[in-house]
Amino acid sequence: MWFSNQIIPWYQKNLRKLPWRETKDPYKIWISEVILQQTRVDQGLPYYHNFLKAFPTIQKLAIAEENQVLKLWQGLGYYSRARNLHTTAKQITTKRNGHFPTDYHDILKLKGVGTYTAAAISSFCYGKPYPVLDGNVYRVISRVFGIYDDIDSPAGKKIFSDKLSILINVKQPGLFNQAMMEFGALQCVPGIPNCNKCIFKAQCHAYNKNVINQLPKRSKKVSIRIRYFNYMMINDNNSFFLQKRTKKDIWQNLYEPLLIESDKVLNRKEIMSTKEWMRLFSKGIVLKNASKVYCHKLTHQTIFARFWVIKSKGPVKIKELRKIKQSEIKNYPMSKLIETYIDNISVNNCLK
Repeated sequence: MWFSNQIIPWYQKNLRKLPWRETKDPYKIWISEVILQQTRVDQGLPYYHNFLKAFPTIQKLAIAEENQVLKLWQGLGYYSRARNLHTTAKQITTKRNGHFPTDYHDILKLKGVGTYTAAAISSFCYGKPYPVLDGNVYRVISRVFGIYDDIDSPAGKKIFSDKLSILINVKQPGLFNQAMMEFGALQCVPGIPNCNKCIFKAQCHAYNKNVINQLPKRSKKVSIRIRYFNYMMINDNNSFFLQKRTKKDIWQNLYEPLLIESDKVLNRKEIMSTKEWMRLFSKGIVLKNASKVYCHKLTHQTIFARFWVIKSKGPVKIKELRKIKQSEIKNYPMSKLIETYIDNISVNNCLK
């Protein structure tokens, strides 16, 4: 109990006031936890407010159009999170009469919900003693207790989970889990934390053995895929032509201009020599001005993109494309890359 007796008072003294900590509504907790996956609190906070303003109940989310959901998610990345939220809201509304499940294992069955989110909802909303395990928690536990097992391996995950099952305060599991995450976010941070102010300074294995930067251990290295996108900005009577990304890839179900992907940055002549260009466009179509090359970094990919303007002299007959007025384009969900291009360049000037 010594660990719990130290970290909970620390949390009560140092916690940040966040809206999802002031509710036990499983819907709101669920939304917050999904948003905060792969997202910093300061970045996720406005999305949380905007999402709940648009969809204050699970029923409202269920009846929303997917475009609405994706548009509100625009800029957060990992768009499968938004699609899973929407799908699950529909399932809960139709199969559970709008009632969020209360059992941990039933919560775990929801689309897009893993052990971390299920544990968070179970402990925060229902007071059930399921410990959360995220990057912050791995860091705290590995450093304080000197656990060198690989956090990416199934065996390592079990060791950490078993340790937390012993440490968790069964009378206040939600408070304990919040304290663990907050301590990792504010005190036991990556890199070199301020150990002189740490409540576990005397007990901390990593501090006393001077191995802070070595823990936690993880074997997986992120492999970055390099991609080259050539976007065709087709203009016809001051309208854009966009297509929906339907394949299982980044930005699924978001909208974008016609795309020709290549294995390097292409110039005008090289693009017009590609098989995709010759298949899509007649000989009379010519590329006009090009944008700078944009570099857009994702967790596992780096995309180099250039936007080319095409002036259409006749009807565009590419079936995948949808004609959209310039005034309406921002109603469509799109990647931050596309949005940045549209925001940074005067549409009227670049399409003349």
